[in-house]
Amino acid sequence: MEFTALAGLGGFGFVLLAVVINAVYVRGRLPRPVSRDGFDTVVASFASVGGALRKPSVAAPAGWVCLTVFAAGLLSVLWQGGSGPQAWALVGFAGVLMQNVTFTCVEALRFGMAAAASRDRDSVAGLWALSNVLFGFNQVFLAMAMLGFTAAGVSTGLIAVWHASLGYVSAALLFISASTSPYNANGTSRGALIGLIGWLGWVSWILVYCVELLRY
Repeated sequence: MEFTALAGLGGFGFVLLAVVINAVYVRGRLPRPVSRDGFDTVVASFASVGGALRKPSVAAPAGWVCLTVFAAGLLSVLWQGGSGPQAWALVGFAGVLMQNVTFTCVEALRFGMAAAASRDRDSVAGLWALSNVLFGFNQVFLAMAMLGFTAAGVSTGLIAVWHASLGYVSAALLFISASTSPYNANGTSRGALIGLIGWLGWVSWILVYCVELLRY
């Protein structure tokens, strides 16, 4: 199998895992960053979550692998060396790598808060604020990924105008949402709708690029 085809499948795999993991969190009412619940409710949720927190996180590493393979496939197609417009693909690849690193920390912080909630309630406050802001700032790396790979895709003629527009608009929305993160440290969700629309655009953007990779 060609690596580009594998990268396309990796992108599909990432989107599938992302949707499933989020569905498990919503259905299981597991505590998530930037929830609208008060601090007492958040602490109680983490204290009582038990082993249920582990289940969705088991699939997270597979998602990061899939996303990295997808990004590497795009990089191999879009950037052939040099410093021309195709070099924007390097920005996209860097955004994906930073997303993986940042979200690894967000996932780990959930277990830290669960452990702290059952032993030292006050210590959860700092971890909760860190998790909320880090979760929000992570959106800027998604924006970087879309901006870089969209600009490179346009320069090579690989993507259609509407796909490029989707990438640029979604990247802008995610950047705006990320910029509100310092105001969400206590669990409020300013800019949440903007971030959600941007994230849905990010997922759709990936799926369209996956089709292009499978056709390449």
